[in-house]
Amino acid sequence: MRKRNIILFVFMLIGSIGFSQVFEPVKWSFSSQKTSDSTANLYFKATIENGWHLYSQKTYTDGGPVPIQFTFANSKDYKLNGKMYEPKPIEEYDEGFEFNVYFFKNTVTFVQKINITTDKTFDIKGEIVFEACSTSCVFPTQEFVIKNIAGYQKAKPVKEDTVAIEKTDTVPKVEKDTASAPAAITDDDSDVTGKNKSLWWFFVFAFVGGLAAIIMPCVFPMIPMTVAYFMKSGSKGKIQAFVYGLSIIVIYTLFGTLIALIFGVDFSNWLATHWLPNILFFLIFVIFAISMFGYFEITMPNWMVNKSVAQEDRGGYVGIIFMALTLVLVSFSCTGPIVGWIIVASAGGQFLKPIIGMLGFSLAFALPFTMFALFPRWLQKMPKSGGWLNMVKVILAFIELAFALKFLNVPDQTYHWRYLDREVYLAFWIVIGTLLGMYLLGKIKFPHDSDYPVMKSFPRLLSAIFVFAFVVYMIPGLWGAPLKALSGWLPPMETQDFDISRIVRENTCAGEVTSSDLPEVPKYADKMEKLPLGLKGYYDYDQALKVAKKLNKPVFVDFTGHGCTNCREMENRVWSDPEVLKRLREKFVVVALYVDDKVIELPENEWYTNDAGIQVKLLGKKNSEIQLNKYQANAQPFYVLLDTNDSMLVKPKAYDLDIEGYIKFLDSGLKEFEKRSTQKK
Repeated sequence: MRKRNIILFVFMLIGSIGFSQVFEPVKWSFSSQKTSDSTANLYFKATIENGWHLYSQKTYTDGGPVPIQFTFANSKDYKLNGKMYEPKPIEEYDEGFEFNVYFFKNTVTFVQKINITTDKTFDIKGEIVFEACSTSCVFPTQEFVIKNIAGYQKAKPVKEDTVAIEKTDTVPKVEKDTASAPAAITDDDSDVTGKNKSLWWFFVFAFVGGLAAIIMPCVFPMIPMTVAYFMKSGSKGKIQAFVYGLSIIVIYTLFGTLIALIFGVDFSNWLATHWLPNILFFLIFVIFAISMFGYFEITMPNWMVNKSVAQEDRGGYVGIIFMALTLVLVSFSCTGPIVGWIIVASAGGQFLKPIIGMLGFSLAFALPFTMFALFPRWLQKMPKSGGWLNMVKVILAFIELAFALKFLNVPDQTYHWRYLDREVYLAFWIVIGTLLGMYLLGKIKFPHDSDYPVMKSFPRLLSAIFVFAFVVYMIPGLWGAPLKALSGWLPPMETQDFDISRIVRENTCAGEVTSSDLPEVPKYADKMEKLPLGLKGYYDYDQALKVAKKLNKPVFVDFTGHGCTNCREMENRVWSDPEVLKRLREKFVVVALYVDDKVIELPENEWYTNDAGIQVKLLGKKNSEIQLNKYQANAQPFYVLLDTNDSMLVKPKAYDLDIEGYIKFLDSGLKEFEKRSTQKK
C-alpha cells in the first residue's frame, strides 16, 4: 500500500511539473555601504538566468514592457537622495511592441543613495516589481530587507572613490569601511557586447553618410581641384594630401568630442525625449531640406571662411591644415544636414557615440582627397561634374524631409497631442514619395536643376520604379494595413483612426458576440484595453465564471500582461487564425486577466489580505495571485480552460505558436466540457 502511494505521488508530481511554470529567472541580493557620516548607498544586484532579460526603469507612452519599480517602506530613519541609478541598458527593437525596448542581461546592479536621519541602527524594507522575459514573461514581486545600517553617529567618513564596481558583472566591491558612489558605475555594467555592436553599426552608418557627402554639388567638384594642387608640389604632394585628409578627420572628430564633453549623457537623453529639442530639430531639418531643394543657400559666416582662407597663405603644413578647415566651412551648406543627422542620431546617452559618428563620417569624407592624390590616374575614371550632382542633392532633400517627421512624432506621441496619427504620418510620406518619383521622371524641377536627359538614364528610371513601388506599398496603411517593414518608423497602430480591418471585425464578423449580447457589462471595461481581434469578454475572474454558468459555456482564461511581448505575438499569429478565432468567439466565455496592471483598484469590499499578511487592493495583484496559487504558474501568456465549477478541463497551455496544436487544445477542452455536461444530466 505504501509503495503504491509513493508511485501515485511520483506520477502526481510529474503531472504537476508538466503544466506548472513557476519561473524564478532573476535572483536578487541586497547590500548597503556608508559613504559618509550621514549618507549611504543601497545596492540591488539582479542575477539574470541565461536566455532571460530584465526590463529597465525606462517608461513607455504607448504600452510596452513593465518598467522595474522600487518601492521603499515609509521610515523616519532615512530619506531617498535622488532617483534609483541604473547602468546603460541594452536597446533593441521589439517586433511585438513595434518600438525599441530597454533591458539587461546576465547581471546588473541598481544603486539608491540615501540620507541618514537617525543615530540608531535601522533596517530598510520594500519591494521590487519587475518584468522578465524569455519565451514567456513573468511579473513577480520581490520583497527586500537591508539590515543593520548604522546611524549617522556610528559611521566613519570615507573617500568616495575607494571602491569601484566590477565591470565583469556589475557587482559592487564592498570592502570594510569603504564606499562606492553611483558615479563609479559605467556603461560597461550592462551588456558590453551589445553596446560595442551598436557603436560599430553607428560607425558604419556615419561612414555611409560621409560617402553621401562626397557626391554633393559643393564637395564633388573640389576633389579634382584639390588633388591638382597637391600634384603640383611633386613628391611632397602625397605627404601634403595625407596631412590634408588627416586634418579633416581631426577637425570633425574634435567637433564630436566637443559635443560629447559639453552636453554629456543627461543632455543627450533630454534631446532624445523632450518636445522642445525635437520640434527644433524638425524645423532645422525642414529648413535644411528647403535649402537643398535650391530655394536659398545656408552658408557659414563669411568672416569665418575668410579668416580660414587667410591662414592658408602661411604655407607649410599649417597652411594645409587651414585648407582642410576651409573645406569643412565652405561645404557646410551640403554637409550640414548629414552631419546634423549623425549628431542627433547619437543622442542616445553614450558618451562615445558623437565621437564615433564624426570619426566615421570624416574618414569617408577625407578618403577621396587622399586616395586620388596618391593614385592620380584614378581621376580619369572619376565621373564629370554636371546636373546629376544637383539631382543627388535634391533626392537627399526629399529623404531628409521625410525623416524629419520622426522628430515631430516623438513629442506628438509622448505628450498625446495626436496631431500626427499613423494615417497622417503615412499621408505625408506618400505625398513626399510621389513627388520624389515625379522628380526622378523629370516631371518636377527645382531652381538649380539643369536639362538633364531624363529617360536616357536607366538608373534614374529604375530609382523611380522603386520609389513608386514603395509608395504603393504604403497606401494600404491608410486603411490599417500593418506595414511591418516600417513599423519601427511609424506611430503605433493604436493611433490609427480609420482601421478597416478592425471595423470589419467589430461590425460584420459572422458569429461574433457583440457587447449587447453579453449577459453582464464587463467590470473594468472602461479602464482596460479592448480584447484583441474584436473579441468580447471580461476582465474579472469571478464575473467570467458567473456568466459561464448562465450561458453554460466553458471559460477561456487568458493570463496576460500589458507589457507581455509574447502575449501579443500569440494573439497576432495564433488567435488570428480563422479556426482559432471562431472557437474563441462562439464557444467560450473569454476572460483576460492582466497580472501586471498597477493602476486599477478593486472595489473596497473586495480587498483581502493574502497569506503573507499583505492587503491586496489592485486588480493586477489579485490576478497574479490567482495564477500562482490556483495553477502554480507565474509566466505569461498562460491559458486555462475551465468548466462552470471552476475546474480545469485539460492541461493548461503556455506560449506555443503551433496553430494546429492550439486548435487541438481548444477542441479537447470543449470535448471534456460536453462530457461533463452530459454526466450531470
